[in-house]
Amino acid sequence: MLMLSCEPSTLRVLVVDDHELTRLTLKLAFSRQENIQVVGLASNGQEAVEMVKRYKPDVIVLDLHMPVMDGWRASGHIKAIAPNTQIIAYSSVEDTKCQETRELGSLDAFCKKDTPTTELIALVKKLGQTGANSW
Repeated sequence: MLMLSCEPSTLRVLVVDDHELTRLTLKLAFSRQENIQVVGLASNGQEAVEMVKRYKPDVIVLDLHMPVMDGWRASGHIKAIAPNTQIIAYSSVEDTKCQETRELGSLDAFCKKDTPTTELIALVKKLGQTGANSW
């Protein structure tokens, strides 16, 4: 008898933020979830683009305001190499650029940094189901 597993596959998440404490806190929060694996931590958009090529994440939590390459520019590069990767813009401020970028299709969701962690985790899981295993 063939048994099919109903267990969801593990979501591969990349966390990108220039603040170390934010990166480590999000990594800890995600690691405590079943079916979520943090595949990388990046401190700027340029590192994020390189990590997307290497680790093929399903979902990226991407800070918008960072040195070297900001989240706006990084999201465009990421979608060019991995169009099915879901990107959550993670910022302390709602920006008018966010709506424009969302309309261009390089961001899939927006989450303010003061959002409760449980809501961010739920959003990651929801988006992960949309783009999971798209590589």
